[in-house]
Order: sequence, then C-alpha cells, then structure tokens
Amino acid sequence: MSQHADLAARAGDLDATSPLSGTRERFLVPEGVIYLDGNSLGALPAAVPDVVQDVVTRQWGQRLIRSWNEFDWWGAPERTGDRIGALVGAAPGQVVVTDSTSVNLFKVFVAAARMRPGRPVVLTDGGSFPTDLHILSSVARLMDLEVVRVTHEQAAGAIAEHADRLACIAFSQVDYRSGELWDLPGLTRAAHDAGALACWDLCHSAGVHPVGLDEHGVDLAVGCGYKYLNGGPGAPAFLYVAARHQDAFDHPLTGWQGHAAPFAMSPDYAPAHGITRARVGTAPLLSLLGLEAALTAYDGLSMADVRSHSQSLTGFFLECLDSLGLDLPVVTPRDPERRGSQVSLRHPEAYAVVQALIARGVIGDFREPDVVRLGFAPLYLSHADVLASAQHLLDVVRDKEFERPEFNARAAVT
Repeated sequence: MSQHADLAARAGDLDATSPLSGTRERFLVPEGVIYLDGNSLGALPAAVPDVVQDVVTRQWGQRLIRSWNEFDWWGAPERTGDRIGALVGAAPGQVVVTDSTSVNLFKVFVAAARMRPGRPVVLTDGGSFPTDLHILSSVARLMDLEVVRVTHEQAAGAIAEHADRLACIAFSQVDYRSGELWDLPGLTRAAHDAGALACWDLCHSAGVHPVGLDEHGVDLAVGCGYKYLNGGPGAPAFLYVAARHQDAFDHPLTGWQGHAAPFAMSPDYAPAHGITRARVGTAPLLSLLGLEAALTAYDGLSMADVRSHSQSLTGFFLECLDSLGLDLPVVTPRDPERRGSQVSLRHPEAYAVVQALIARGVIGDFREPDVVRLGFAPLYLSHADVLASAQHLLDVVRDKEFERPEFNARAAVT
C-alpha cells in the first residue's frame, strides 16, 4: 500500500471514531472547499441565515421597537455572553458580548490599572497581535504606565523581577502567528503570587480550547466572536470579568447601557451591578443575534471533545507533512499540549503559496513576513480534509505553482 493510501486509511479511522463526527453538517461550507481560515473568519453555521432573516423581516420589520421587550433584545449581550462563558469555563454572569476586541482591551487595561494603583508595570508579549500592543501603548500614555515586552520563555522570570511594581500581565493564550499555546494557568498563578492581575486575550482559543477561566482564577479576559465562534464578519466581541472583581471594575467608557438605571436617563453615571457595567452603547443586534444563533453549533458538545479533535487534526497534519516528505520549517510546537488549533509553516514566498492553495480550493492565510498559517476549526474539518490539504500544499511547493504571477499580486487584505 502507498504512503498516501496508508494515510487515507488512517484518516478514515480517525474520522469514524471522532467525538465530533457529523458536526460538519451544522455548517454551510461551500462544496469543494477545504476551509483552513476559521482562525480568521469562521464558516457560516447552518442555523444563522434563518435567524438573521427572522430578525430582519419579523422582529425588526414587523414588531419594530417592540422587539426590545418581546424578543429580549435588551438581554442579548448577557444571554449570549453566558453561552460563550460555558465554552471558556466561566460561570453565568461573568461574560458579556459587547463592542469590539479593541474597545474591550481598552476597558480591561484601564480597569486593571485602576485596580492596582501604585503599580506602574504591565507585562505583555512583544509579538502579540498589533491591536493588543497599540491599545496597551495608548493606555500606558494615558495612565503613565510602563509596558515591558517579553517572550513566552521570559514571562515567568519577568513577573518575578517586576513583582512589587506589576499591575497586570496581558497575554494572548495562543500566539496568532505560530499557534503556540501559552501557559495560562501557570502565568496566572505567578501574577497572583506577585499581587498582580491576569488579563488574557482569547481570540485564538475561544471555541477550540476549554480555557478554564474560573478554574484557573483568571481576572479579566476578552475575545472576538468571528473566529472559531463563527459569528460572522464584524461580530461583536466578548469581555469576562471574574465575579470577585465586578464591583471594582471601573472602566473608562461609561456609556448609558452600563448604567444601573439606563431608562431613568440620569445625567450622572452610576454603574450597573455585575457584568452589565461592562456594556457601553447599543449593541449591533443583527450581528449579535447572528452570533447567538452561531453558538448553537456547539449544542451537545463538550469542550474536552472539541479540544481532543482539534489536537488530532493538527497532529495528523504534521504527520502527513512528514510522511509525504514536505520539508518546510514548522513554526508551531509539535507537542499537542503546547499547540492551539493551527499549524504555521515558513516559506520565503508564503503569500504566493497561500494564494496558490486558495486557487486549489484550500483556503488558509498569510502572516508577515513568511508564515503560511492554517487554522483547523474542529467543528467542520475532518482528517480526510487534513490529508487532502497536505497533499495540495506538497504539490504547490514541489511544482512551484507559487511562482505564477497571479499568485504574487498582493491584495488589500492579506
């Protein structure tokens, strides 16, 4: 039997025994497409179109403003937040869906600094997603903080070094380029031992990793709704504030929907009780209710099973690369316990390689300067997809398809 046939047989066995067998039917993935970009924009869940149509034509179109009460539009941020909370290990009443990731980062960074007065240092990952670094730099200017950038390997030592002056750590659980899974439990404990807070960005882990916010004592967290949570382009983000901190959560964007009595229309601000105080203005209801519908794709699934299938997919992809003889540097850790739900490879013409793959129906993405980034969304990908994508990648590299001019023309969005 050929190497490819051996791998195909193994893929069939893995798919047949997967705890997520059949969940692809919960999504509307175009025929002939292997979608490996769910870590940038999730696929469309089958439940979403009918819900959004109903929101537009009946709830908005027919019931108009009455829908704020009749369909509880007002409670949607907390209601949807609790659904996300169940996926990231947060008890009800600690997650709210509101605003964008960038806005929520601004809120938690300012609030964290206010909760730790006299501690001017914030530790962050120097290779973090740009918006995290940009927002933190802005908050530092506003509040006279010192931002210290470290690597994963330096983080524990830096926490100890700055212990008495450390307000918070601000890391992403998964490195957006490499897919490396940071040590959320260990670094959170180290921060607490130093008297500091732990703030985590879950954009690349929510929906594919159990996270365990409550279990590990995380203080504050944010994440987006449009990656693995499949809420659609521009879906609102979410914000977590541990219950023990909610009374002290003093964020800077005191909009009317975070007020204790918003319809009293008071000119003086009084924060709402609980997680509602993290709300600011009126939510984008079409997107929010679309996200709420998208989350039904997780109904009946355990996050332990989702994580297990994710690790199996990424591990099998690495096995396929090795078995097929594709010799590209792998950026992502091979240890499954240190890996998010993606595999990143280096190639000097990474952008063109990705475009050549897209032309073959294998949709991944590119990150500067030379990273081919492939996300493995466990709810709609199979081991058979993994093998096929590895073979396509081998063909593109071996036959130098990436050298074709049309694959080297940069688009506005890369």
